[in-house]
Amino acid sequence: MTGADGRRPIVVGVDPDPSKRPALAWAADEAHRRGLPLRIVHAQGTPTGGYRTGEVRPSWEEWNRALHGLGDQVLDDAVSFVELRQPAVEVSTLLAEGEPAWVLREEARNASLVVVGSWHLSRRRGSFSSASVALPLTAHAPCPVVVVREPEHTAQQPAYFVVGVDGSEHAAAAVDVAFEAAALRGAQLRALYVWHPPVLGVLDENAAVQECGRVLSETVAGRTAAHPDVELHHEVVRGHPVQALTHASQHALGLVVGTRGRGGFTGMVLGSVSQGVLHHAHCPVITVPT
Repeated sequence: MTGADGRRPIVVGVDPDPSKRPALAWAADEAHRRGLPLRIVHAQGTPTGGYRTGEVRPSWEEWNRALHGLGDQVLDDAVSFVELRQPAVEVSTLLAEGEPAWVLREEARNASLVVVGSWHLSRRRGSFSSASVALPLTAHAPCPVVVVREPEHTAQQPAYFVVGVDGSEHAAAAVDVAFEAAALRGAQLRALYVWHPPVLGVLDENAAVQECGRVLSETVAGRTAAHPDVELHHEVVRGHPVQALTHASQHALGLVVGTRGRGGFTGMVLGSVSQGVLHHAHCPVITVPT
């Protein structure tokens, strides 16, 4: 929910496992950097998988009491973690019943960011299991979604963000978010246009690459004025977008992509790219809707 002062909180979904804290740590630090409240959400689906065939199930009241007691403990532990890490951050909590992806999508309506973890899910599990919230959330959330698959590479100097550009409206929105993220951390920004040669080739490859460079320059033009302290590097690279962006993310603070892109001339469809980098990127991934 939006605070009384109009600030939209950073929403983070928490896992019952207390060892899985990278997403919560990232969200707490980002809330501190932005001066925003943090809303910690734990969603409980229907826990039918925990009972063996033939086992006597507890009464509804006992099950409900035990479930809520566990959820309250998860949230209490998460709040304690944030208070130790970022004591100045204003924290609220929500214990909700329902599928996590649906609950977090509803919370995203009034959020500035939604942050979730992703624990090296296989492609099949990440795409089809209700246990994974990253893909359905990035597909439908109205605000940027941060998937913290691995921690930020804070030891890398100079620190930098990577943003994928293809000339689409969604990519332009991703560039805005990337500039803001880099400015908050005093980091550099690498803007990449990945040109994937079509199967049948092109008559003039150099001309195609030059056109990509023109689109890239137009996309980032003017944004340096709003963030003069961000050192910008932009380049056109040949290859598959997922592979190229994954490689560029190896030592990055974060990788920023739009949730949709354009096909046709560029062949770089950020809708599929955003899914690919969620599985393979070596740093937190920020997906940005228009």
